[in-house]
Amino acid sequence: MILLLSRGSATRRQTLERRLAAEGPDALLDTPELLERLLEVRTILVPSETLFFYVLVRHTLRHAGLDDRDLADYLAALVVDFGRRDRAWRVDWNDDEQHRYLVDILADLGSCEGERRFRVMAHLGNYALWLAGLFPDYIAARRLRKGGPDLAYYDTMGRRGFELASDHALAGQYGLTDVFRSAAERFPLVRSALNGMSDRVFFAGHCSADRVLRDLGAH
Repeated sequence: MILLLSRGSATRRQTLERRLAAEGPDALLDTPELLERLLEVRTILVPSETLFFYVLVRHTLRHAGLDDRDLADYLAALVVDFGRRDRAWRVDWNDDEQHRYLVDILADLGSCEGERRFRVMAHLGNYALWLAGLFPDYIAARRLRKGGPDLAYYDTMGRRGFELASDHALAGQYGLTDVFRSAAERFPLVRSALNGMSDRVFFAGHCSADRVLRDLGAH
């Protein structure tokens, strides 16, 4: 992080090191130019995926007016975790069942209890945000071809999942009550912020009618 921000300047590096010692890492992680430097990296100096996605999500949320480090940390971990193999379709890594549709998660929610019920609640919120946040064009295309649900449906279901999870006793035990509550209360705004992140970083070369509408603020 310091190497990226110092841009090879020994003087600037010393200044950043003093700031790190005095203020801790959060001040440097929130530096506006850090995200741009991370996106520009084309050398052996490759950041860890954890650092990259935290900074990416944190700056994206702040740009949308959401100054919540715990939420940013949770969502960054979600992006990393769900991006691996078929993890997004499973309630957890060791689950044998795969849920590709929200209706399948709802059906699971109606037939489970205990800790699994809590995990299914959280997964409903996580999966709705993963799909609608990072793949809005997929949602739009599926709606056009097969009459699938729109983004408002995902907002409703995602909010419901996080609301249910925030009220569960295990949310408090795992220190997730406030994160889930924040995600539920701000779900459409968080989803919209992730849409912009996805358009800019993950699918920068892609263009669609729905993306144009998003850029114009119509979605």
